[in-house]
Amino acid sequence: MSNEFVSKNILVYGAFELKKRYPKNFAIGLIIAIAFHILIIAGYYSYLSMSEDKEESVPTVRVLKYSELGPPPSIINDVPQQIAVAQPSAAPSSGIPIPVPDEEAPPEQTIATQQELSQQTSPVLGEGLGTGTQITQDIKIEEEKKETDPDIDAFIPVEKYPEIVVAAQPQYPEMAKRAGIEGKVYVKVLIDKEGKPKKAVVIKTDAEIFNDAAIEAAMKSIFTPALQNNKPISVWIVIPYKFRLNQ
Repeated sequence: MSNEFVSKNILVYGAFELKKRYPKNFAIGLIIAIAFHILIIAGYYSYLSMSEDKEESVPTVRVLKYSELGPPPSIINDVPQQIAVAQPSAAPSSGIPIPVPDEEAPPEQTIATQQELSQQTSPVLGEGLGTGTQITQDIKIEEEKKETDPDIDAFIPVEKYPEIVVAAQPQYPEMAKRAGIEGKVYVKVLIDKEGKPKKAVVIKTDAEIFNDAAIEAAMKSIFTPALQNNKPISVWIVIPYKFRLNQ
């Protein structure tokens, strides 16, 4: 009977200790739970903040109408070319001899001798004209200007920007697919007068592993050319490429 009494006292003593330490243990557990939830919430918002920082707006291109452009520069006409006409030279003083009787011939000499004829200056005739008039004219030959590509950051006003006709889809890199990497690549492409891509440059990327695939897709695409004054011109445009595993 004494053993049973001791056993009951031991149980009562243990319950009393647990009840005594209960408020302290409860407070510690509550503090740990609150701190854990705060860490989870803070980590979530930190992830959202980092994702927003990574997102960068695509460079905007302002399209100006032809009516919004300023007046064209004045065209200065070239100075009219002067044509030099040679003055007609005096006719030789020699004439055609006519036979007359000796008593009618004047005593002074009226006909030039052979020596005087050789000393007379002949008029200068225009070569190939046959009219005796010499015409000189300055002819300016302008070298053909070689067309250069516009600068990648140059602003070019256009009436109509290129529109995509055939959109080549980028090939998802196998290594990125195995690693589960996703991202976005912005490619700036130079479209020539025929609507064909001439150059491609990556201006922003989430992962460099996607750069080659994005450039290859941009160069394989086909566009309509940009128009300025109803004439095709070369211009740079920006094309975004998204790489998503669930697509």
